[in-house]
Amino acid sequence: MRKEKVLRDPVLNEIHVYDQVILDLIATPEFQRLRRVKQLGVTSEVFHGAEHSRFSHSLGVYEIARRIERHLAQFYPTQTNTDGLWNPEERLVLLCAALLHDLGHGAYSHTFEHIFNTDHEAYTQEIILSPTTQINAVLKQVASDFPEKVAQVIAKTYPNPQVVQLISSQIDADRMDYLLRDAYFTGATYGEFDLARIIQTIHPYAGGIAFADKGMNAIEDYVVSRYQMYVQVYFHPVSRAMEVLLQHLLERAKSVFENHAERGLSNGFMPKALMPLFEGDITLDEYLMIDDSVMLAAISEWRNSDDSVLADLSRRFLNRVPLKSIVIDEQTRSLLPQLRELVETAGFDTQYYTAENDSFDLPYDAYDPKARKPRTQIELRQQNGDLIELSQKSALVQALTGRVFGDARFFFPSEMLQEHPVEDMMAPVYADFQQYIENGQLIEPK
Repeated sequence: MRKEKVLRDPVLNEIHVYDQVILDLIATPEFQRLRRVKQLGVTSEVFHGAEHSRFSHSLGVYEIARRIERHLAQFYPTQTNTDGLWNPEERLVLLCAALLHDLGHGAYSHTFEHIFNTDHEAYTQEIILSPTTQINAVLKQVASDFPEKVAQVIAKTYPNPQVVQLISSQIDADRMDYLLRDAYFTGATYGEFDLARIIQTIHPYAGGIAFADKGMNAIEDYVVSRYQMYVQVYFHPVSRAMEVLLQHLLERAKSVFENHAERGLSNGFMPKALMPLFEGDITLDEYLMIDDSVMLAAISEWRNSDDSVLADLSRRFLNRVPLKSIVIDEQTRSLLPQLRELVETAGFDTQYYTAENDSFDLPYDAYDPKARKPRTQIELRQQNGDLIELSQKSALVQALTGRVFGDARFFFPSEMLQEHPVEDMMAPVYADFQQYIENGQLIEPK
């Protein structure tokens, strides 16, 4: 490019673009679609400011990766093939992978993946590699094999571990942007940390990315911020209740659709854009037609469905009537069969109006090659050049290492907690339900 392009950003202040290929990628239909996919899905039902998109997050990840690369190129450029320092020739593949890493996310992201058995990373790679996409055409302008290189970074098979770890590790450009961005838009200030300081301390080596020992305090702050965001935002019980509601809504829509097909009836209630998805035979072009707005329009139509369950679930989702919940522990687990029975007696189909949902995560975990999904550990570089794993040096991180946090919850209709007139024939059912859970159990807030 003859001159840089500067995009204003509320989180990172400015996003700088120096490469025409980056501008061309941003302009593609496949990337513009991310404007219509919320970064936090249904979380905006709890934190009303969380309306930001995968589009803005992707730009943020690009910018953080660009700042990191500039730091590495300035202070740690490779001199020989074996010195383990940064190769500036990796710059463009890093920046493109950072920009495109979320390209394959579907509507409402993770709920969508669970119901329709999709994998956003697999779709991201397919979008990058498919000769039918404009993304692929733009990347091929760099080199014929360039799309494959970018896809390898997403798949974590790219031969340079430094590039992979800057996009996917326990402290990478992706996580650093979504923590800062999600904290900003939810108003959760405990998600903030010193991004500039962390970037200043990044040090490349042959096995990947390490951090100067002097940056430990900033990294501790990052780990604690991640912990706080999961506890306070990502695992919020009302957000999970809305996710469960959406999940059951889509399950019911799928059941109704399949029932119509078996009986040879018209599927007029199903929007044309969603038909291939519900039929289970969807092309890449058809997948890219689906975003949050398409799904929301369908739900808006379904609230008038002849199927009373689908209509009711749709209205609850659109009008923000979340399910209630209690924490499942040793004491409450034995009550679940009785609670389900009472919910069913009250007239609710327990398949769609109750659920067990668990959300657990690790704020930090040391590398374990035997784990099902081993995590790349955070390493500190000592003054003598030796590397030490973060939790071995930080007492704070050691206290969080390997500690699973989160909870399991039982969700049920909010009506089960309402008071009913004595003459109401269902009043004893609701009273019995409330009697079971009033012994100090945690009920989610509004």
